[in-house]
Parts: sequence; structure tokens; C-alpha cells
Amino acid sequence: MFAVLKTGGKQYKVQSGDMLRVEKLAADAGEKVQFNEILMLGGDTPVIGSPLVDGAAVQAEVVDQVKGDKVIHFVKRRRKHGSQRTRGHRQQLTLLRVTEILEKGADKSGVKAAVGAGALAVGMGTERYATNATEQAEMAKQVKNNEAGEKSVAKKAEPKAEKKAEPKKEAPAAADDLTAITGIGPAAAKKLNEAGITTYAELAKVDADNFEAVKVKPEWIEQAKELAK
Repeated sequence: MFAVLKTGGKQYKVQSGDMLRVEKLAADAGEKVQFNEILMLGGDTPVIGSPLVDGAAVQAEVVDQVKGDKVIHFVKRRRKHGSQRTRGHRQQLTLLRVTEILEKGADKSGVKAAVGAGALAVGMGTERYATNATEQAEMAKQVKNNEAGEKSVAKKAEPKAEKKAEPKKEAPAAADDLTAITGIGPAAAKKLNEAGITTYAELAKVDADNFEAVKVKPEWIEQAKELAK
């Protein structure tokens, strides 16, 4: 008896006792997994699924997590650039030993469903996956209806704590055009602004002897006092 199963986007024809290398699964060596996507059962009375065979499954034991043969990707651009690049890749695989082919009763076996490691890499925990064919069908239905959630009972979202309104900060006084003062050009006005002097009133309070950002002339301060009135 043989079965045709689907995993990792590929189809495999297997018999009990076969050693099989498939796309990496989320399982450790020694674990037992079950493939529920069975496309066909062969033997004295072949059964072809539409598209899957109801109640059928293939159980296998994880032997090891291995890597495939190295594939070399070489790119060379001859014209204009003359550059070349070499990259190697080894696909991560799972080595399995097929232990049993079930014609029916897969939903009651209680064996962990075979789940690709790539599905877990996106941050979805193993609790998001069903452990048998019945639960997988139910989950597929929920996904189709956009109702999929955690396998366990979803907890109600806790109400967010209300943020206390922060006291409004007083808006800074509108900046004055310091270049209106005779003797202050754009460069001097910029230095005064960088030092925090943006209004006539602030310039009028400046101590000309101790102010270091720019040399402040006494007549600037007198004009600022007049303009600040």
C-alpha cells in the first residue's frame, strides 16, 4: 500500500518504512508527526481524493534536521560592469521515516500535525496549529471567514488605561524681527536667535558686558526697549 501526500508545496509517493526528505518541519528528532493532506491511497482498491482523501493520513518519525546539497548561484555581467558574484545555498530539510499509513481515523489519532518551520518563523506559535485533521478543517474554515484566532479561548482585550491629559504648555512668544534694529544684520540676528534672544523684550534685558554669543552694542538695547513698548 502506498500514499501520495502533500507538504511544502511538493507531492511525495511513500510506503511504510520509506526514508523521506521534506521541507523543514517544526519538529525535533524523535518526534512523531502526521501528514493530513493525502491526495491518493494506492493498493488493491485505490482511492483518489477530491482533492484530499477524508480521514486518511501518513504518520512518520523525525530522524534528523539536515541540509540539502549545496547549490551554487553564479552571476557575471560582461558588458559595462564586468562584475561577478557567487553565492551558495543549502536548503534546510527534515529527514523522516514513514511509520504508518492510515486509511481512516486520522482525526482521532492525536498525533501532532506536520507543520512547516517557515510558518512558525513569522511569529505564530505552535498553539495556532491544529493537531488533527478535524481541527485543521475547522481552522481552515475560520481563516476563510477571517475569524481565525488562538486555538485556546481568546482572552478579552483589557481596556486601555486612559491617559491623563497633560497640561498645555504656554506657547512661546512670537519672535520679533531683530533686523529692524539699526546695526543688526541677518548674521547677528541668527546668532541672537540661537542664543535664545528672539524678541525685543528679551534683547532689552541683555547685559551687554556679559553676553558672549554676539557682541551686543548699547544702542541695540536702547532701540529694543523702545520697540518692546
